[in-house]
Amino acid sequence: MEIKIGVQHASRELSVESTLTPEEVETAVSAALTGKSGLLVLEDEKGRKVIVPADRLAYVEIGEQTVRRVGFGAL
Repeated sequence: MEIKIGVQHASRELSVESTLTPEEVETAVSAALTGKSGLLVLEDEKGRKVIVPADRLAYVEIGEQTVRRVGFGAL
């Protein structure tokens, strides 16, 4: 699934492809905003971590899960 993160005072948004469910992403964002650490930590499909300070979050857009197609089929 694609997750887009807007960061205050940054001209571009962060885009992360993750295997997390929408509920897991929502839980992580809520925990970052209300937790003691103050960091949103997400892991992408390749195991890389994205860490954003919670006080700098402008928005988090959670996309739909995409099914990857294999082959050259017609749509």
